[in-house]
Amino acid sequence: MLAAAIAACLSGGQALAYTSEDGSTQVNGFVENATYSRRNVGLSKMRNTVLIEGSKDYGEQGAFSNVSFVGAFRATYDGVYDLNDDEFGENAGGAINMQSVGGAGTTAWGQSDISTGVLGFGFDTTENPNEGMVNLGHALHDTDGGVGLGVPVRPCDVDSRGCIDDYLDFDESDLKYPEFNDRLDFLREAYLDATLPTESAATWNFRLGRQQVVWGRTDLFRVLDVINPVDYSRHNIYDELEDIRIPMWMATGEYRMGATETFDDLNMQFVWNFDKFRPNSLGQGGTPYAILDAGSFFRAMKNCWDNGCSVSNFAGGALSTDFPKHVIGIRDVHLPDWSLSNSQFGLKLEGDYQGVGFSLNALTYRSQLPSLRAVVDNADNPFTPEIESQSYDYLIAFDMYFPRVNLIGGSLDFYVDDIKSVFRVEAAYTDGEEFANTLRPELYSESDVFRYVIGWDRPTFIPFLNEKRAFLISAQLFGEYLVDHERETVNGIEAGNPNWEINHVGTLLVKGWYQNDRVSPQVIMAHDFKAHASVIAPSIDWLISDNLRLTVGANVKVGDGEQEFDDCRACNPFPPFTGDGEPGDTALRNLAGYEPLGRFRSGPIGMAQAEDEFQITLRYRF
Repeated sequence: MLAAAIAACLSGGQALAYTSEDGSTQVNGFVENATYSRRNVGLSKMRNTVLIEGSKDYGEQGAFSNVSFVGAFRATYDGVYDLNDDEFGENAGGAINMQSVGGAGTTAWGQSDISTGVLGFGFDTTENPNEGMVNLGHALHDTDGGVGLGVPVRPCDVDSRGCIDDYLDFDESDLKYPEFNDRLDFLREAYLDATLPTESAATWNFRLGRQQVVWGRTDLFRVLDVINPVDYSRHNIYDELEDIRIPMWMATGEYRMGATETFDDLNMQFVWNFDKFRPNSLGQGGTPYAILDAGSFFRAMKNCWDNGCSVSNFAGGALSTDFPKHVIGIRDVHLPDWSLSNSQFGLKLEGDYQGVGFSLNALTYRSQLPSLRAVVDNADNPFTPEIESQSYDYLIAFDMYFPRVNLIGGSLDFYVDDIKSVFRVEAAYTDGEEFANTLRPELYSESDVFRYVIGWDRPTFIPFLNEKRAFLISAQLFGEYLVDHERETVNGIEAGNPNWEINHVGTLLVKGWYQNDRVSPQVIMAHDFKAHASVIAPSIDWLISDNLRLTVGANVKVGDGEQEFDDCRACNPFPPFTGDGEPGDTALRNLAGYEPLGRFRSGPIGMAQAEDEFQITLRYRF
């Protein structure tokens, strides 16, 4: 596909781009191939992309001084699902074993030490067979005495186990051609702009349609820029945000006041996201990129609820256990229905005061990340012969929700001439976010969160590298503080919120230019301080001609990966069978493992420690 597209572009040269004689209509775009190879895996991406952008200026229309339309179309085919289907396609996965440190050592899926014939345990292996599976977290760690789960990893049209309707239920076609879905993701932009002057010399600018609304000034991690959800399945956190934001149908109105007696510039923006809610795309089990490997965990747990599952080292903290369906796992996902009350509203005041750019922001929205609440009211106790339908405190059976979140925040940017530097500051305070919490009967709790970032940009000469052209040095420090954090150390293990109370991630970009700016080497680095995990991404960008660009790079992780945390094996949901005392008795807590909650301590960089890649991207722009 890419070869044919590039050949067509090269034969036509600039002719494929179009500008009308009066300049009111413009069309341009690019074709691109991104081929990545991962250590110990082979091909992890062969993404072929066509993007076509166009605009039409209609000029003055009635009361509006200018009306225009902007559209952008993107189509992608990722050949990895055809060319490496043993890892990511219809032949992925295989048979797995579960660890049982207190029993047989290892047991096959569906043949645990605690299985059919023992009280109410066991499941039907004809419906839930030992095929197309991997062990949760297998690329990063062994089970090592902790909890272990099995993940079905084939596309959902090949193997529907663990697929979550309308959320993580991608079939092979969805994975290969991600833009072609019922949400029309091939439309990256489709909006109408209209400018309305007022008698006071201020203007209103209205925008209606499918769009991205960008509030932030940062890269990699978001603080204020949370209006659009993000597709992390495209390449984790490493693609540009403009490429992975998911466009939404929205209406914006911006009142541009211009200079006032106090401010050099002042604008007010109103945002109404009236589209049906969409969460972040996290990547499902079996895809090359799944941030925090959360999609794999969700798929494993959904399979547990629907079909039953084997769990390593569970009974007594040491025996592999075959749970029947409707005991543990994810029961249901509550995606907000469309309604006026579920739409999202934002307000931003932005301006400039004596060379300092600023914004004040407020937004009410639905969390784009899911919350797991252990509030299932029809679970079964496998230790009794009867099939119950009731709730149990501290039971790892969940419904998934996307709670309402309220955000207030602001930003500053200013230039300091004495040191030739630009500084950027963003801060946001939210209420309504929910986090896992093994100290609570419902296994989650709500916390206010304060996030911030400080950025620094400076052109700097490095004479021994280039005497004629300055390098760009850009650094950022992200911070996150969970205001209502809960954590206890009990019997030598940590329980409560697995997320760090306070954590920081630092990033550094060094970028240079050579050969009349046609060759540009750069290195991007990021370090998660609490997770002790880093990523280094060097690359060289070569502008071969005015239209053809080649980028060669790597993405290498160093530092720690897996982290342990209370896994709730000792939460005692079924006393007296699972332990003496009351459910959740902290005196019983003495078991921890990498799964499932260690991922929140490792963070997106730590959880990707096994995903080192070599990357080649070729783009032809027309």
